[in-house]
Amino acid sequence: MNERIRKIENAHILLWLFKDICWVADIKWMGTIMIAPTLFVALWITYRMRKSVSELVHNVAVICWICANSVWMLGEFYFKDGTRPISIGLFAMGIIILVVYYVRTLLLKDKR
Repeated sequence: MNERIRKIENAHILLWLFKDICWVADIKWMGTIMIAPTLFVALWITYRMRKSVSELVHNVAVICWICANSVWMLGEFYFKDGTRPISIGLFAMGIIILVVYYVRTLLLKDKR
């Protein structure tokens, strides 16, 4: 893995944690703002790692996770917690992507 991308992945964790701390601390304006850089960096990492199917799939699942968390957070902040069904759908999408990838990987491995 490219060392530069690894450093950005580590910085991405900081962005993500900062967004979630704002959520827990009920700092609505900052939590809302932090969605953009957190999601942007996840998209950038996904784009850079797209040549590896495994990295691509896992990073797309991370994007689903960040989107699900962000929708959930916005729902708690501004919509009386009414966005959970959307969040569940986004979480499920990430899980389905990974399950399909792992099932396919196991099936292809068994055929060798």
